[in-house]
Amino acid sequence: MGTMDLRSEIREFLSSRRARIAPEQAGLPAYGGKRRVKGLRREEVAMLAGVSVDYYVRMERGSLAGASEGVLDALASALQLDEAERDHLFALARESGARGSRRRRNAPSTVRPVLQQVLDAITDAPAWIRNGRHDMLAMNQLARALYSPVFADPRRPANTTRFVYLHPGPAEEFFIDYDQIARDAAAMLRLEAGRNPHDQELIALVGELSTRSELFRQRWASQDVRFHRSGRKRLRHPAVGQLDLDFEAMELPSEPGLQLNIYTAPADSPTADGLKLLASWAASQEKLVTKRHSSPA
Repeated sequence: MGTMDLRSEIREFLSSRRARIAPEQAGLPAYGGKRRVKGLRREEVAMLAGVSVDYYVRMERGSLAGASEGVLDALASALQLDEAERDHLFALARESGARGSRRRRNAPSTVRPVLQQVLDAITDAPAWIRNGRHDMLAMNQLARALYSPVFADPRRPANTTRFVYLHPGPAEEFFIDYDQIARDAAAMLRLEAGRNPHDQELIALVGELSTRSELFRQRWASQDVRFHRSGRKRLRHPAVGQLDLDFEAMELPSEPGLQLNIYTAPADSPTADGLKLLASWAASQEKLVTKRHSSPA
């Protein structure tokens, strides 16, 4: 498969968003009797969006090329899309209208040395840089220690979504809120696929996960999309125990497609103490590695 099937992506996304809205949620009368379709009918969406039924049917069949921003805004409102879903709709429309133009390249797979210097300068918090495929491309010592269960897989670059779905035993032990993590991981990949449907490595990753994980197939089929900007992540580290971390994820304007992630904890909290313990553990592990490499054969 050389690219995502945009028409199928559009069709399945719009129909799934339409199916989740009951008429009464949209302010429409729900007449008695059993409805043939789940959620809104196409003609109801067309009415709410202020477009003809024929036009909406064409859009739901996968034709968003040429749709104006006003039409897309009206459609997003009719389908009650959240911010991430609206972003996804506009990305699908943009890519639908870009056929024949130069395709975007794969997401970055390396970082500039100066960015590694930035990470190394952050000594009290785990920090790393990832791309849209969730490849961990660069990290500081504390992040490598924090994600040591992910790095147990020798495959590089380490990929957090591959860990979640293809190593469910260790992943469920590491991520306390595993079910939510799994939902978010697939939803973030879906968002990236809408923005860059020609990324060959992303297509290969989705194909691998779909082939090897029934749970991923279910999550992918949901058509959900989600941003990953800030929040709380609860981890169970094998060396230091539970860590309840606040995270911030920031896009790097100088490196399109890359994101800086930093985990912190309130001062004097148990997790702050846990991060200090993790730093000590990381230093001891590094000494062991250095000693092993310096020992004569």
